[in-house]
Amino acid sequence: MNDQAGRTTRAFRFGVVAPILSDLPAWRDQVRRIAGSGYSTLLMPDVPTWQPALGPTLATAAALTDLRIGSWVYAAALREPWSTAWEAHSLSVLTEGRFEMGIGAGRPGIEVELGLPAVSPAERRARMRDTVAALRTFDGPDLHTPVVMAVSGPKSQALALEVADAVTFVLSPDDDRVETTKRVRDFAGRTDIELAQHVAAVGDGVAAFMAPPTLDTAALRAADSLVILPSDPGAAAEEIQRRREEIGLSYFVIGAAFADTLAPVVAKLAGQ
Repeated sequence: MNDQAGRTTRAFRFGVVAPILSDLPAWRDQVRRIAGSGYSTLLMPDVPTWQPALGPTLATAAALTDLRIGSWVYAAALREPWSTAWEAHSLSVLTEGRFEMGIGAGRPGIEVELGLPAVSPAERRARMRDTVAALRTFDGPDLHTPVVMAVSGPKSQALALEVADAVTFVLSPDDDRVETTKRVRDFAGRTDIELAQHVAAVGDGVAAFMAPPTLDTAALRAADSLVILPSDPGAAAEEIQRRREEIGLSYFVIGAAFADTLAPVVAKLAGQ
């Protein structure tokens, strides 16, 4: 046990968001390399028209390796609950339980950019709730697809407490360590849910589809933001361990561009 309200110290696990940024053979080689480096989960962003559809891409990745796969994350602003839940359930069945469903409200305005009607924050939360409810119905008593929910304000946090297996906090670039620690601890004190960390930057690099490419990494370091990790593997390992000890974060999700750089960290910490 650790000292955070009696929370159980969870083993580390590491996921990689791996969009297709090159030709398919190079992407397949990257997926296999990620699988061989100790990462637990291969994840895809939900960005219609910018990337191949999430479901088929994840199914392809699952056929290449024995990695877990997951959505990081389904955007409720773009999706109807029934069809999203059916896709998630189908991926769980086809991978024999290796799929985890990440779901969130979706970036503000993304639906309008794609020519869809605007969706209010309340409707986005309702879709998230209805998606998980439908997924549980489809799964039935013999299958439980894990749900990772991306949350921001108190209403989405309350929803996650009800229906999610894990949670990741949507952090602003100017959220500093003190503010984020308090926010996560206040939430975690009410449950023993798994806490995930979305890492958008490593060193001076910013991961594709995990943050705007103009993200100021120097400003992140100045703010002592948790959105960034140091590029030095030793320093990164120390920082990850600190975040688990002080905050309870145990599931770290990084961009594929940094998978090779952080592979020594994963080899050292995975399963601890």
